[in-house]
Amino acid sequence: MSGTLAGFDRGFPGPVAGVDEVGRGPLAGPVVAAAVILPAGFDPAGIDDSKKLSPAVRERAAARITATAAVGLAIVEADEIDRLNIHGATLVAMARAVAALTVRPGHVLVDGKFLPALDYPATAVIGGDARSLSIAAASIVAKVARDRIMVAAAQAHPHYDWASNKGYPAPRHLAALVEHGPTPLHRRSFAPVARAYLAR
Repeated sequence: MSGTLAGFDRGFPGPVAGVDEVGRGPLAGPVVAAAVILPAGFDPAGIDDSKKLSPAVRERAAARITATAAVGLAIVEADEIDRLNIHGATLVAMARAVAALTVRPGHVLVDGKFLPALDYPATAVIGGDARSLSIAAASIVAKVARDRIMVAAAQAHPHYDWASNKGYPAPRHLAALVEHGPTPLHRRSFAPVARAYLAR
C-alpha cells in the first residue's frame, strides 16, 4: 500500500504538501490540521491512513515524519469552532497548517471534497489519506497531536474519559456530560452539549 501512496504524489509538481485534519466529530477539544512535505527518498514503510494504525505505530510514524519532514500544525479550539461551524473550522485549520510550513509547496493535496483558501495550486482528494503518502503522513501527525491534547486535558477533566474517547460521544462521555455539565473545552454548538447547557 505504501508504494501506491508514494506513486500518487509523484503525479503533482513538487514539493508536494499533504494536508489532513482530525477532530470533526468530537463534542470536546480542538480540530487539529497538519500539512506535511516529505523529503525526497522518504521511506514510506509503515505510513498509512492514521485510522488504520494502532496508537503505538502512529506514535512511531509521527516521530519519524516530524524528524525528517517539513511540518505545519494548526489548532482550532472549541470556541472558534462554535463561531465558524465545524466545516469552516476544518478549512481554517488546514489553511493555517499550510501557512505554518517552512518550505513553500509546489502543490497542495488536501484530503476531502473541499479546498481551504490557499496561496498555492491545490487539489482536493477524496479519501486522500488512503491514496496519498503525504496526506497519510499529515493524518498521522494531526491524529497524534490531537490525541496528546485530549489525554492532557483528561487530567483536568477526569469525569469524561477523554484519555480513552478523545472527546468523541462515547457512552461514558455522554453520561458525564449529563451528570457534570459541559467544560470550557466542549463545543456549545454541538447538540448534546447544547442540551447539557440548557439542562444546567
